[in-house]
Amino acid sequence: MTATAGIPTRSNPAVFALAPDDSARIEAAARDLCATLPEVDDPRWVAAARSAWEELPASLRRTAREYRRNSGPTGALLVRGLPVDATALPPTPTVKGSVQREASVPAAVLMMMACGLGDPAAFRAEKSGALVQDVVPVPGQETFQGNAGSVALMMHNENAFHEHRPDHVMLLCLRADHESEAGLRTAGIREALPLLPPAVVEALAAPEFSTQPPPSFGARDEATPAHPVLFGDPQDPDIRVDFAATTGLTARAEEALHTLEKALDDVSYTVQLAAGDLAIVDNRVTLHGRTAFSPRYDGNDRWLQRTFVLTDLRRSRGHRPQDGYILSR
Repeated sequence: MTATAGIPTRSNPAVFALAPDDSARIEAAARDLCATLPEVDDPRWVAAARSAWEELPASLRRTAREYRRNSGPTGALLVRGLPVDATALPPTPTVKGSVQREASVPAAVLMMMACGLGDPAAFRAEKSGALVQDVVPVPGQETFQGNAGSVALMMHNENAFHEHRPDHVMLLCLRADHESEAGLRTAGIREALPLLPPAVVEALAAPEFSTQPPPSFGARDEATPAHPVLFGDPQDPDIRVDFAATTGLTARAEEALHTLEKALDDVSYTVQLAAGDLAIVDNRVTLHGRTAFSPRYDGNDRWLQRTFVLTDLRRSRGHRPQDGYILSR
């Protein structure tokens, strides 16, 4: 990842590159997992993925464990060299709401990683509650502020409106875009906080903000109860904002949002993901977005697959029927 010019003292987000032998070992585990059951969303498949995680290379498990405990100043981790079975990939999907229901090597990689970080989770109202979701450009959706669009995607915490938003967002690249224009952007409050004046921090910590559900949840007009944007430890706060969906309920709140957006932009990083790259974003302290790109809709467009992770599944028990992995509301 390349740091924005003008902030020379920052550290780049962590990168962990797998050795070829370790990548082959992960692929073997993924193929064994695919042979157990055909359906990704089957709780038994998730259980098998949890067991398979223990068989993955110790260096990867150690890196994930350390990241889970402390995601670092940027709140992002890039794992490179994961198997995605690139030669056997079908054409990039082009329909809205596309998901991965059938067992595949990339889905197995995502599910094993999710089990290493916590538990996979999804929302019934979004992408039909699939645990592995396609992030692809869709014809006619170019200006959509969501994963089906191809214009610049504004910075946001994933599902910022929701009480049980993901703790981590995982994005696995199966296929890069043709011109390598599409860049994943990340920006963390840990690096932005020192740039904010005390009065702005005070305003962001007040419950003077409201957030609408993203368009991917369909036609919904409810917003969250008034909430702060920064909360928790004042020295290391969590952040909750979606610049396409969060509004200030007071004049000072709206002004503080603009100041925060500028500070996050100043500390942002951009990376062009290649096939086999897995970006993990700590959704509690780091926002993500995407630069614009130009899809061709020729079957070889950019294709990511996404899985959400909850580090404390029990906390959302009232939202998950039969103690499953899908939040119903």
